[in-house]
Formats: sequence, C-alpha cells, structure tokens
Amino acid sequence: MSEQLKFIVDQLNREPFKKNLNLITFDSLEPMQLLQILNDVLAEIDPKHAIDIREEMPEQTTKRMFALLGMLKYKPPGNHADVSRFRQGLVTGSKPVVHPILFWLLQKVPELKKRAYLARFLVKLEIPSEFLLDDVISETYHQYEELVEGFKTYHKECEQLRTSGFSTAEIRRDISAMEEEKDQLIKRVDRLKKRVESVSSHQRMLEQARQLRVEKEREEALAHQKQEQKNQLFQAEQRLQRSQQQLKDLRQASADASPESLMKRLEEEIKINSYMVFEKLPKELDSMRRTMQYVQKVISEPAMGQADIQEMEDKIKDVDSQINQLIERRMMRNDPMDDKLTLYRQQASIIIRKKEAKAEELQESREELATAEKELSQRRDHGAGGDGVVKREEMQRLVTRLRSKGTQYKKKQKEMAELQAEYGVLQRTEDLLTQRFETVQKRLVTVEAERGIAGYSNTQEELERVSAIKSELDEKKGQTLDDMSEMVKKLNYVIAQKKEALSPLIKELRSLREQNHKVRQEHEDKKTQYERTAAGLESNSSKLEQDVKALKEATEQDENRYQYLNSQSQITEVQIQRAADEVKAYVSSDPLERKKTVREMYLKNIAEQELLGKKLREKQKMVRENHSHNMEQMKMWKDLELLIECKKQCFIKAQNQASIGKVIQEGGEDRLVL
Repeated sequence: MSEQLKFIVDQLNREPFKKNLNLITFDSLEPMQLLQILNDVLAEIDPKHAIDIREEMPEQTTKRMFALLGMLKYKPPGNHADVSRFRQGLVTGSKPVVHPILFWLLQKVPELKKRAYLARFLVKLEIPSEFLLDDVISETYHQYEELVEGFKTYHKECEQLRTSGFSTAEIRRDISAMEEEKDQLIKRVDRLKKRVESVSSHQRMLEQARQLRVEKEREEALAHQKQEQKNQLFQAEQRLQRSQQQLKDLRQASADASPESLMKRLEEEIKINSYMVFEKLPKELDSMRRTMQYVQKVISEPAMGQADIQEMEDKIKDVDSQINQLIERRMMRNDPMDDKLTLYRQQASIIIRKKEAKAEELQESREELATAEKELSQRRDHGAGGDGVVKREEMQRLVTRLRSKGTQYKKKQKEMAELQAEYGVLQRTEDLLTQRFETVQKRLVTVEAERGIAGYSNTQEELERVSAIKSELDEKKGQTLDDMSEMVKKLNYVIAQKKEALSPLIKELRSLREQNHKVRQEHEDKKTQYERTAAGLESNSSKLEQDVKALKEATEQDENRYQYLNSQSQITEVQIQRAADEVKAYVSSDPLERKKTVREMYLKNIAEQELLGKKLREKQKMVRENHSHNMEQMKMWKDLELLIECKKQCFIKAQNQASIGKVIQEGGEDRLVL
C-alpha cells in the first residue's frame, strides 16, 4: 500500500497535475478534496469532466464517474457484494476505494486517453428494436453503423502512418531534393542536346539509344515475369506437398479408424458438447443474468447515506449472529451420517470444479484451433489467389513455423486425449459417487423414517420443525434426566473444546490489544509533535511571507524610481542631442542648414511678431485719434434714425385716421371700409 501511495503522489506532482503533495498531506486530504483530485485525473483523460464537483450534486458526480470508469473498463475489486460498497465508497470519497482507482488510472494515462477518445465515436447507441421497424430510423442507423466502421478504418490507417516512421518534414525535404535533382537533370539534358546537335547523325543515334532502353526494360520485365513464374511454381509444389500430406494423414486415419473407435469418439464428443450446452453454458448465462439484474438493481437504487449504511451493518451483524447460532446447533447435533454425506458432497463438488475447469480448457483449445484453422485457410486462399508473391525466405520461415505449430498441435492433441481419458475416469467416478450418494440418501431416508424424522435433511426449516416434533414426542414419552445430563455433558465438552481452541487466540488478542494501546499512545505523541512542529513552521512561514511582501514592495518602489530616472535620462539625452544638432547647424557654412536651425526659426518668428505688433500699435494710435469724432458721428446717426422712425409713425397714424368712415358703394350694396 505504501508503494502504491508513493506512486500516486509522485505522478500527481508531475506534469500536468502539479499538486505539490507529499505522503502526509495526501493521506490527510478530506473526502471532497480526494474526489476532486480523482475528477482532475479523469478530466485529464477526458476533458468533458473538467468541472468543480462542488457545483453539482453527489449523485450526478457518482453517475458521471461510474459511466467514465465503465467506459475505460475499470473492474472494481471483489465480487458482486463488493460493488455496493464500492459505489458507496465512491460517493463518500473513501480512501480504500479512491486510492486503487487513482493507482490504476495514473499507470496508463496515454492509453486511457486514446480509449476515451475512441469511445466517443465507437460506443454505439442503443436503440430499441421496435423503433428500428421504421424505415427512416433503420436507414439512419445503418448509415451511422457505416460511419462507425469508416472511422475504425481511417483510425487504423492513421495509426499505421504514425508508426510507419514517415513525417511531413522528411517528405517535404525529399520532394525539394527531387525537384533539385529534376532541375539538374533538365540542365544536363539541355547541355547534352547542345553537344549532340553538332553531330551529323544524332537523330539516328537517339533512335538507337531509345530502342536500347526499350529492350532493357523489356528484358527486366521478362526477368521479373520469370521470377514470378518460379515463385508460382514453388507455391504449386508446396500446395502439392501439403495436399499429399493431407491425403496421407487421411489415409492413415481411415486405416487406423474402426466403427467402434469412431462411435466411441463421437459419443465422447456428444457427451462433451451436451455437457457444454446443457450444463456449463446455462450456468454461465444464469450467472450473467443474475449479475445484470444485480447491477441494474444497484444502479436503480438511490445514493446511500450514513443512516442507510449503519442500518445495513446492523442487518449484517444480525445475519452473522444467526449463522453462528445455526453452526453451533449443527455442531451440537454431531450426526455421523451428516459427516459421511459431507465427505461425499465435498468429493462431488471437487469433481464438478475439475469438470468445469477441463470444460473451460477444452473451450479455449477449440477456440485456438478454430483461429488457427481460419488463419490457415486465409493463408491458403492468399497463396492460391496469386495476389502476393511469397519469397523463399518467408516461405522457409512459414514452413518452420508450421512444423513447430504441428508439433505443438500433436502435443496438445495428446494432452487433450489424456484429458479426455481423465474426463472419462472422472465421469465414471462421478457416476459411482452419485450412485453411492443416492444409496446413502435412501438409507438416510429409511433411517429417518425409522426414527420418525422423515425429511430431516431436506431443509433447515424442516430440520427445526422435526426437532420440535421430536422434542414433543420425547416429552410425551417421558425421557429421563439422563438424556438431559448427557446433553449437558456434550455441551460442556463442546464448550471446553471451544475454549481450548479460543485460548491461544485470546492470548494473541491480549498481546495485540497491548500493542494497539502502545501504537495508539505513540500515534498521539507523534500527532502532538507533528501539530507543534506544524504550528512552528506555519508561524515561521507567515513571518517569512511578511518579509517577502515587504521586500517585494521595496523592490517595486526601486523599480519605479529606476524607470522614472531612466525616462528622465532619455529625455535629457534627447535634449542634448537636439542642442548638439542646433550648434552644428548654426556653425555650418551652408545657409540652407542655418535657416533650418531653431535659433533662425525663433528669430524669424520674433521679427514677424514685432512687425505685427508695430502695425497693431499704428492702428491703435489711429483709432485713438479718431475716437471722439467717430463717437459724435455715431450719435448723429442714431438721432437721425430716431427722427426717421418718428416721422414714419406719424405718417402711419395720419393714414389710419383719414380712412375711418369712408363709404364705398358697389352694385347697390353699401359697405363700410375701416
């Protein structure tokens, strides 16, 4: 377990997790933190699971993790009864459950990434058969299956290309090199053409060279065809030899075979096949169905809390106590007939287990034989088709391999014959034991009938009922106290034996309790020491953090001051450079460069501004001299404007008064115009 924890902590501290853990901190993680680490590992395998488990319900988290673990083919340790405990441990974040999962996941992260990626495309959708009766749905599902198969093909081709050793960079380099060679060849051909053109009969020579090249290519094709014919001839000879060998084997088998041996062999095969069909396969189907029912029942049940777990533990304790009571009753009864039956039952169970093991071995051997025959038929078809040419070295290796396979096959056939013989012996032993068991069972029934307790060995309930009837009959018959005292003696004897058997265990338990007490005391001392050390380290770390913070602030201030001074220095350098350029241009003898200087520009601007100021002063002087005269003239214009406005008003008033009362007659109507 310690090696497992070391491996987990080491992997979590590496890329891409970087958890910065040690054995102590990892062991002291809370269940929620441990589940979050497990979720982070699953998210590295499948990015869809990159979430915070605090943001979802525990049932959803468990269901999601179960689905991904099932897709990754993780098998929980233990039998079917441990599946429920595994589920509960995953819900509560139990260390004995989460640690093996982390160990299994971290061992093969790249392989699981690839499996999770492929599962997104290869896990087929489960559609009920009644929905597939619809033509549209059936056609769509058929297209979906074709796309899945196409994805498998493309993925295999992609993996083959990745593992073939070729890369795009190498191919590009080869292409560029080939293009350079092509250019060089074109140049060489051009040079050769220029040389040959000077020769008088160059056309005839080119034609002969072309014919020579054609004949060489034909010669190579004929040599290749000759080699293919040789290979085909060799393959035909090999097929002839194999056919002759098969014919020879068949003749030997037919010569050695007799109707009795054939019938015996057929009877053995019929027995084996009937056992496989009527006993082994139905048991496997029933166990798989029970497993599926149990898994569906576990999945359909809600998540269990602490109260449900406590209730289940109480029930388990009650059932254990009942089992112990039944075992004690059986030991008290101490029937010799049961001891004999137990021996026969044990022998029968051993024989059944051996029989099942041999049947499994036989099934595996048959599957291997079928696979080998299928491969052999494929190789024969491949050789008969003539599509691929097998080289002599490959054919020799194939022949050597076939010889080794033939030797191994003969060895396996011999072992199978021995196993069949042993199976016959075991079958006979089983028949004898079955007959003996039936005889003993009949005798037991007779003895039970004679003693008045018929059916006592069938079930435990009948046993208790018959024992109650027997006790009533014994009471009616008036059994004496001797039977009771004998029973008490037996009980005392059994109790003494149990005490003797338990005394070394009790002594060992006492020593273990003392050792446990010492370990607990040592654990408390170490824990106190650890807490004290942790508190001291925490205080030191807080002090160091404060010092680091102060140093960071000082560093930031120094950096800011450095940046400010650096900026000022750059500004000063720019100003110095501008001054140097100004002096250089001012000292220069070129008048154009002197006009470009800042001094000249400023002098020009000053002259312009002085000229403008002079004009403005002259204008101001003229305004001051004409100010009084202009003011009088403006006042006269305003008075004139008022006088004209007054005359206008008087004229309008006179017109209005003259027009009142004037009568205008038009066509017999009198009108008053205002």
